[in-house]
Amino acid sequence: MGQKKKKSMILLLSVLLILAAVYFILQSWNKSQEKKQQAKEEAKQVYLTDIGEVKGIQYDTGSGDMEFKKEGDVWYYAPDMDFPLAQSYPKKMAEEFGHLKAERELKDGDSLEAYGLTDPVYTVVLKDAEGKETTLYYGSSTGDSYYVTVGDTKKVYTVSNTTISDLQYSLDDMAQLDTFPTIGSGNLKKEIITKDGKTTTYDSEKEEDSKNIAAVAGGLGAVTLQKVADYSVEDKDLAQYGLDEASRTTVEAAYTLDKKEKTLTLYIGNTDADKNRYVMMNDSRIVYLISDEVCKNILNEE
Repeated sequence: MGQKKKKSMILLLSVLLILAAVYFILQSWNKSQEKKQQAKEEAKQVYLTDIGEVKGIQYDTGSGDMEFKKEGDVWYYAPDMDFPLAQSYPKKMAEEFGHLKAERELKDGDSLEAYGLTDPVYTVVLKDAEGKETTLYYGSSTGDSYYVTVGDTKKVYTVSNTTISDLQYSLDDMAQLDTFPTIGSGNLKKEIITKDGKTTTYDSEKEEDSKNIAAVAGGLGAVTLQKVADYSVEDKDLAQYGLDEASRTTVEAAYTLDKKEKTLTLYIGNTDADKNRYVMMNDSRIVYLISDEVCKNILNEE
């Protein structure tokens, strides 16, 4: 390569390096400006609450009180600590209400009554780690917002109507139900049924049991855990569902999942007025309702 070509290549490379450096500097500057702008916007933002850690949430949406409390890292439904509460619901409420963002503050406004705040639509009480309570009152709605005041401050703000969306869930909606495994004739290895002290076994390794395995696998594959009769049954109440040890039918199903052998234990009890059977699984305290037809298939009954 000639000297002229070498000089041209070096010059071109130098130009490219300079352009790359300029591009990097511009990118960094733009990001810096964006951060400054975000910081300015954040500084202007008004928050109605600033609670380090929310440890308690209580609210009334007109259909009764709901109360949750946090112990350690776990949220509980306060009236029934054994209720299987899905953690995502109270966590989201704590995040939303612990740092509740205002859209605007009303200056020189009317009386609280004019905004529906003397008879609030919603009342939310938050408790922090020291036990201090903060009360939010939601008044009338206006467009996509609600009028809100905090405690007895008499300052009125508007907040987005989406902030109360988490309060619309029923307790049933917030239940963390069990996950029933996927079982079919392809992965069911054995089913053992114990009733009234008698045991029946269906084994996939036995050719004479192939039809029985297919039948019971069909029943297990049709189970859906959707209807609940009791979310946290106590031992003393098991008999009313026919799920006490003396009355229930026990099904132990051995199956494979990801090449590992697993065991499902299912307890089947009485039939209700709608021809559903009361059912529990493994060590769960939730009593489910499953159709009698599906249970008959699981038990290989006519």
